[in-house]
Amino acid sequence: MKLQNRTQAHESGVKKPNRARPRTPIREQQRLDPSEREAIIAREAVSFFAEHGFEGQTRELARRLRITQPLLYRYFPSKEALIERVYQEVFVERWKPSWEKIITDRSVPLKTRLIQFYREYAEVILTYEWIRLFMFAGLKDLGLNARYLRMLRERAFEKVIEEIRLEYGRPSTRELPITVLEIEMVWGLHAAIFYLGVRQFIYSMPLETDVNSIIDAKVATFLGGVRSVLPAKEKG
Repeated sequence: MKLQNRTQAHESGVKKPNRARPRTPIREQQRLDPSEREAIIAREAVSFFAEHGFEGQTRELARRLRITQPLLYRYFPSKEALIERVYQEVFVERWKPSWEKIITDRSVPLKTRLIQFYREYAEVILTYEWIRLFMFAGLKDLGLNARYLRMLRERAFEKVIEEIRLEYGRPSTRELPITVLEIEMVWGLHAAIFYLGVRQFIYSMPLETDVNSIIDAKVATFLGGVRSVLPAKEKG
C-alpha cells in the first residue's frame, strides 16, 4: 500500500510505518538468549501481520526471520499463541496507566485533561501497525477487538463519563448507572480520533493539518454538545 511521503507524515503528527526496518537474522545469532530470540520473533510478527493480516502464514514469517518453521513453533506452539503475543504487545502493553490518572485529576480543567489524554493516546494508536492490526483482527473476528474495547470502556470511557457528570453537576455514576447514550457519545469522540489513523493507514489519505489541532477541536465540540444526553440535575 502506498503511504504518504516523509514530509506529510511529519506534518500530520502520525508516525510512519517501520516496514523498512532491517530484519534480525536469527540464524546468524545462534547464541541468543531464548527470551531475546522470542522477543525478536514477536516483534517481526507484529510487522508481518500488520502488512499481511492474520491470514499471513507462519511459514512466510519464519522465512522473513531466516529461521525454520519448527524453530518458530518451539517458541510459539501455535499460530494462535503467536497472535495472542502480538495482541499483548501491541494493545495491552502499550496502554499507559498514567492515562487513567490524567482523566481523573480534578485539579486540572476537564477539557485540558481530555485533550492531554487523547493527544497521548493518539501518539500510541495512530501508527501503521496498531491501526492495521486492529482492523485485521476485527475482520477475522478473533475476539481481540472485543477484549480491547472492554478494557477501553472500563479504563477510560466510564471514567470520562463520571468526570463529565461532575463537570455539569449531574448525579454520579454510582448513583445512576451510565446510560447507553452517554457511552455512545464517548464512542463518537473516540472513534473520530481512531478514524484519523484509518484515513492514513487504510485509505492512504494524508491529513491536511496536525493531529493535535484536530484532537483539540473534537474534544471542544464533544464537550459543547454532550450535556444534552446527561441525566437531569437533581432537584434541590
